[in-house]
Amino acid sequence: MKPSSVRPRGLFLTAVLLPTALLLFSQTFASQEQEPKQPDELRAGKNFIPTKVYTAEEDAAVLKLFEGLRVADICDGMDKAGLKNIGLMDPEIHPLWKDTVSYSHRIVGIAVTARYVPTNRPHTARMETEAFTKWVSRWYSDYSSEPFVPLIRPGTVLVIEDAPGADVGTIGSNNIMAWKAAGCVGVVTNNTARDTDEIITEKIPLYLRNVGRGIRPGRNEIESVNRPIVCGSVLVRPGDVIAADGDGVIVVPREIAAEVAAYAKSVLEEDKAARRQLYKKLNLPPDKSVE
Repeated sequence: MKPSSVRPRGLFLTAVLLPTALLLFSQTFASQEQEPKQPDELRAGKNFIPTKVYTAEEDAAVLKLFEGLRVADICDGMDKAGLKNIGLMDPEIHPLWKDTVSYSHRIVGIAVTARYVPTNRPHTARMETEAFTKWVSRWYSDYSSEPFVPLIRPGTVLVIEDAPGADVGTIGSNNIMAWKAAGCVGVVTNNTARDTDEIITEKIPLYLRNVGRGIRPGRNEIESVNRPIVCGSVLVRPGDVIAADGDGVIVVPREIAAEVAAYAKSVLEEDKAARRQLYKKLNLPPDKSVE
C-alpha cells in the first residue's frame, strides 16, 4: 500500500464528525438565540389546554344524544370507549336533594367552568354597617364577581372549582335562581353552597361536597372562567358533557361524546326492557324508570 493511500484514523474521524458537530453547534446556538423569548412569554402566564368553542346548535345536538341517560349507563359507555374510571367525580360530590318520582334532580348538560381560589388579602376589621356594606360590595365587584353569567345558555351545567376547604357560600338561593333563569340546568361544585333549605325548595339541581355558610368577601377570588378546572378530582373542560344523578357526577370528554352516548343508550334500553318484565312478574305498577 502506498504511503499516500494511508489516512490516519484521527484525520478520518475529524473529516466525518466535524460537519456534524458544526451543524449541532449552529442549531444549539440558534435555539439559544430564541430561548430568551420563551421565558418572557411563559412568565406572563400561559394555558396549555385550549378552550374549544362550540355553538349552541352543536351543544343541543350532543345533548339530544344523552336524553334520559343515567350516570351508570354513561359510565358503561366510557368503559366501552376505553376510559375506565375516567370522568367519575369523587363520590363525596353528591346531590343536595333527590326526586325519586320524576327524577328532576338529574342533570345532563354542557360545562361552563369557573375557578375561585383562596384569597391572600386581609379580611376587614370590625366596621360600622355602612362601611362594611361598601367593603362587601367592592369585594364582589373587584375580586369575586360572576363573569361566567353571560356564557350561560339553555343546557348549561355550571361547574365551579372553589377555594378548597373554605366555608364559603359562592352558591346561594338567589344567584342559583338567576343562573337557572339564564338557562342553567344544574350546578356542580367541589366545595360548598349555602341557603340549602331554600335551594331544595326551589328544586334547582345542585351537586356539592358540603354545606357552607360564609360569603365570598374575605374568603375567595375569581381566578378564571371557561378554562380547564379540576372538580371532584376530575378534569372538566368547557364544552364537555356533564351528567349527574343519585349515583354521582360524570364528565364525558366532548370528542367521544357521541360514541359514549350510543353505547349508553343501548345499555339503558336493555335494562328497561328487562325490568319491565320483572315489574309484571312482581305485579308492580310501571313508573318513570321503565318508560
